[in-house]
Amino acid sequence: MDLDTDVPMEDVEEQQQDSSLSKKSLTSIEGTGATKTGATTNTTNTATNTNTQQRSELDSSSINQLDVWIEKLSKCEPLSEADVKKLCDMAIDVLQFEENVQPVHVPVTICGDVHGQFHDLMELFKIGGPCPDTNYLFMGDYVDRGYYSVETVSYLVCMKVRFPNRITILRGNHESRQITQVYGFYDECLRKYGSATVWKLFTDLFDYFPITALVDNKVFCLHGGLSPMIETIDQVRELNRIQEVPHEGPMCDLLWSDPDDRGGWGISPRGAGFTFGQDISEQFNHTNDLSLIARAHQLVMEGFSWSHQENVVTIFSAPNYCYRCGNQAAIMEVDEQHNRQFLQYDPSVRPGEPTVTRKTPDYFL
Repeated sequence: MDLDTDVPMEDVEEQQQDSSLSKKSLTSIEGTGATKTGATTNTTNTATNTNTQQRSELDSSSINQLDVWIEKLSKCEPLSEADVKKLCDMAIDVLQFEENVQPVHVPVTICGDVHGQFHDLMELFKIGGPCPDTNYLFMGDYVDRGYYSVETVSYLVCMKVRFPNRITILRGNHESRQITQVYGFYDECLRKYGSATVWKLFTDLFDYFPITALVDNKVFCLHGGLSPMIETIDQVRELNRIQEVPHEGPMCDLLWSDPDDRGGWGISPRGAGFTFGQDISEQFNHTNDLSLIARAHQLVMEGFSWSHQENVVTIFSAPNYCYRCGNQAAIMEVDEQHNRQFLQYDPSVRPGEPTVTRKTPDYFL
């Protein structure tokens, strides 16, 4: 797998349609917005799990502890290593009972890549509404590239454990041991904790994240795209997801593939996954009785982008990606009538750059 292709493929230069792009520079696709919808108190309008009854209920002490952690993290203050260990243990107790294709119900707000841009994540919750008042579905890539991956993933995992039926967090291609050692999360953990222990705790936890979600059996959500080895959603349910992201195969493809203007299947310039054309997405949606494939994985300058005649939408939720790309971010709200509306937003104000001891990697340039 050519790890270097991951960044250029999402580089803003592709959005500027620079014809001089090398093969390593790839186009970024993003989606359009959805209507702002709040979660209701009716349990039929929350993300559900057929195995929920097996999950341990939180006691008052655990709830209080989570609330303290959430308050601390909301100030962009990282948890202690001991608290991260407790949090990850609690999260495994929740995530181990979720499915490869996690069922989610409307209303829900669907979000794309966040990439360690913590202050922009807080802006996302301001725009979309606080959780648990709003149901959220995040499609992966919480870490790497931004300066605050530790705080970002800690916050989202805390929210997942605290409100398990209100927020769904899928796995992205960056929720991986191999990728995080290259693109920033590993180094950030070393810098903030002095060892790789927290990195290992989180990367072990990533193995438990669901890899796809299905909103009311109509909107198929995942980080990357389709796989030539997956024709039906039932085949996704049969995969063993509790592992490091493989270098190839259907699980890899679901986290790495991209839609393309060309028909059929193509070799991905990323070095992992495939490109797939409109004929592929139309057939998949028809076979599985879907209205839409929602995915993330690629930078788009308006925060969202339709492709394949609205069979596929790409959503990107990290504004001014890498603090230099100048893009807007977006989230997609789906209401009880399955109407979609996109909410776009600009970067939040940050308190300044953190102290970073390592040289800035080439992918920021």
